[in-house]
Amino acid sequence: METGLSESRILSERTILVQVRLPSTELDEADPMGELRALADTAGVQVVGEMTQNLRIPRGATYLGKGKVEELAAMVQALEARVVVFDNDLSPSQVQGLEEAIRCKVLDRSELILDIFAHRATTRQAQLQVEIAQLQYTAPRLRAMWAHLGQVTGGAPVGVGTRGPGEQQLEIDRRLVKARLDRLRGELDEIAGRKQREVQSRRGEHFTVGLVGYTNAGKSSLFNALTRGGAFANDQLFATLGTRVEQWNLGGGNACMLSDTVGFIRDLPHHLVASFRSTLEDAVHAHLLLVVLDAADPAAERHLEVVQHTLDAIGATEPARLLVLNKVDRLREGRGTSKVALSLDGWRERHPAALPVSAHTGEGLEALATTVLERMKGEVRSLRLTVPLRDARTVDFLEKRCPVEARDYGEGHVTLTVRIGRRQVDQLLARGARIEIEGLPANDFVRSRWDPPAERADRGRPPHERLVGEW
Repeated sequence: METGLSESRILSERTILVQVRLPSTELDEADPMGELRALADTAGVQVVGEMTQNLRIPRGATYLGKGKVEELAAMVQALEARVVVFDNDLSPSQVQGLEEAIRCKVLDRSELILDIFAHRATTRQAQLQVEIAQLQYTAPRLRAMWAHLGQVTGGAPVGVGTRGPGEQQLEIDRRLVKARLDRLRGELDEIAGRKQREVQSRRGEHFTVGLVGYTNAGKSSLFNALTRGGAFANDQLFATLGTRVEQWNLGGGNACMLSDTVGFIRDLPHHLVASFRSTLEDAVHAHLLLVVLDAADPAAERHLEVVQHTLDAIGATEPARLLVLNKVDRLREGRGTSKVALSLDGWRERHPAALPVSAHTGEGLEALATTVLERMKGEVRSLRLTVPLRDARTVDFLEKRCPVEARDYGEGHVTLTVRIGRRQVDQLLARGARIEIEGLPANDFVRSRWDPPAERADRGRPPHERLVGEW
């Protein structure tokens, strides 16, 4: 049995979009259907109609009110639609009830996103994560799939020993789903374990920076502008599903490792949040997160809130966060939108530490590199470091990356007076360098005479309040 959704591609099918707006629903006031329309476009469907309804609570059997269900059925027939996509999450019984009423295939928001992810996943890790999420989504819906076989011949009651073929098939399918999930999770755990070791090793060797943000905020374009590139960049939702890591030259012989990650979206299926945590391992364990925001998007403020809460949900609570306002060229020119939430001055007033950039024009990229370099170095001091001459790697690090003020060679060692940052000392120690600082073992000096980096002092504050300079 194929329980995944790999066969649910709805490419080019005539589709009607439906949105039920509840009191708790947070939508873009300028274009409430905009995101669902963008998801549908990414999925490749042909949108032929749209319908909305405001409800205090959804109707149990069909989510929509009775009159709207009849109206939707008429629309499906008049527009010859083959698919109806809801911008809401529906229960299996609601999907079944709607399909019976309107005689048309019904997908909810989660299934549409899963379909897009399944189509875009290219790495083995992403494919495993998508299939696990699909199976978790499908499993509770198995009963509805086999409801038509739930009766036994002769009208006998359904019970122990008298179950019909639907009940028997349901149990078989559940066992198959569980076995498949166990196997996929085992394979994914192996890949995730290797990934975690790679990330931890990279973090020990380098200063690591993660690009995170709402989908289509321009992260991949920014990644390509800052590094040698190679990330797929496209003006579509979820253009990037995997993580790409490249070296970012910050100047003065200094470099960090920059990772491009999958974009976030509101109401992301919780199965995907859990499954994709290993894909976001680079973000969880990065030294610094650059929260990339499309400042020209009217819904930018809401997108920022979604990113904050998603980062908290996946456990990325330790890294400091720096807000990067991307696409400021469009914001200044007013292109692509007529109702931006905030002007550039408004963003600067609310987030003084935010950095305006444009991946398209290159504006602000040098300032961004300078800021990241400052964060990489941490507090800078002039110190005497004694290094064994046989440790050529550490000597080379200090000579190339730190201003050297004096050199004093002794028997088998050299004492360098350098301007060095706290994080650079941490990096040397993580590499296993055996150095003395001001005559003390480096670890003893750090513990007794150098306070921890400033952002560690306020880790008791909520993570979304710890953007560099403000949160």
